[in-house]
Amino acid sequence: MPQITDRAPRAKPLLPGLTTTVPREYVHRAAVSEVLLTGWEQTELDGFSVRAQWPRCHALFAPDEGYQDPMLLIESVRQIGSLLAHAEFDVPFGYQFLMSDMSVTTEPELLVADAVPTDVEMHTVCRDVVRGAGRLREMRYDVTVLRENGARATATAAFRCMSPAVYRRMRGERPTTTGHTPPPALDPAAVGHTSARHVVLGEPAPGTRGRWELRVDTAHPTYFDHPVDHIPGMFLLEAARQAAHARAGVPGALLLGLRSEFVRYAELDAPCWITADPEPYGSAGDLLVRVCGSQRQETVFTAELVLRPRVR
Repeated sequence: MPQITDRAPRAKPLLPGLTTTVPREYVHRAAVSEVLLTGWEQTELDGFSVRAQWPRCHALFAPDEGYQDPMLLIESVRQIGSLLAHAEFDVPFGYQFLMSDMSVTTEPELLVADAVPTDVEMHTVCRDVVRGAGRLREMRYDVTVLRENGARATATAAFRCMSPAVYRRMRGERPTTTGHTPPPALDPAAVGHTSARHVVLGEPAPGTRGRWELRVDTAHPTYFDHPVDHIPGMFLLEAARQAAHARAGVPGALLLGLRSEFVRYAELDAPCWITADPEPYGSAGDLLVRVCGSQRQETVFTAELVLRPRVR
């Protein structure tokens, strides 16, 4: 039986015409169906070409009015970091990752849904690589997203990683479920969803427009793909996206820009509050929405989102 070693195997070329996903362990997913990356190869020193495919039908991030869900782009960028950390920088499986920040800017053309799944190529350059005790400790990577040979989006992200022992010393024993009863869900139509189960914002209390309690369902198969002892960063970004849509009153708007920063862990054992404030942005009718998540009166994360309303 094959043995898993500390050093992850290098990418192997596929037979011509064949496509598969990368191993789910590389991108920290339990479900193979949640793996978006399909391959990678080194192109230069600390430079890589990473391929992804976005499905035409996803249980959560489904196409809407001819456009792919922008969260597929954001999740693809996240998956690049853990893929390269394990496969190219020899981070052992079991290490914990903490996203420090992520920014994404895209053209609408990247998100146009087609008659087949969307294939993209993501040129990635790793920089600000910090090692300690012979292991990767932190890194930033810049991404240029190409579709049909044209650059359609750019992104940058940074993360830190730590050994299981260091993580246990820092975090101690934390629950992986929450005993807190979530508030009733906001109307799914207000945040661009069709099912209340996918809504992560509660109904606001009277007189608290633009402020919602986060609805945390650790049994959700996508938001919580596997047990964790904190609220995942992608869950917080989805909360920011939903808050931006709800506060601006444009649930069908395209998310074309994101700049986020993660300040501290969002815990499962205390309510988390989301606020959003929109303002006009640029000359194309776009909106800039500033979102903040807080817990126990401390900021957990911040995000700025650029939305482009669509004429229906």
